Amino acid sequence: MQTVNTASSIISSSRVNGTNVYNPAGEKLGSIDSLMLDKITGQVRYAVMEFGGFLGLGTDLYPLPWNSLKYDPNQGGYVVSVSREQLDNAPRYESNTWPDYNDEYGRRVNDYYGVPYV
Repeated sequence: MQTVNTASSIISSSRVNGTNVYNPAGEKLGSIDSLMLDKITGQVRYAVMEFGGFLGLGTDLYPLPWNSLKYDPNQGGYVVSVSREQLDNAPRYESNTWPDYNDEYGRRVNDYYGVPYV
């Protein structure tokens, strides 16, 4: 079945940044810090979620495979099947560092969340 793009299904990346991320129980996990795009295909590969810390200090960044997030209009944010406890061991990095988003790193992130790496 083909999905039709409408004004409501297309959004600027600047509007995605700051959007809350919830688990299926409705608990807020964090918010989207940025999106990581595939330079070749132009597709969004990861939503980088800011989690932890207090008032934006001491937060870590967690790359979440984009296709693991689903937008929930009732929440006004994205839902991902991850618990707070799962984030304890999830791939992450500090905001002042930046990992090399190569195939090895991508596979590690996707494997952690049980999402096929393409």
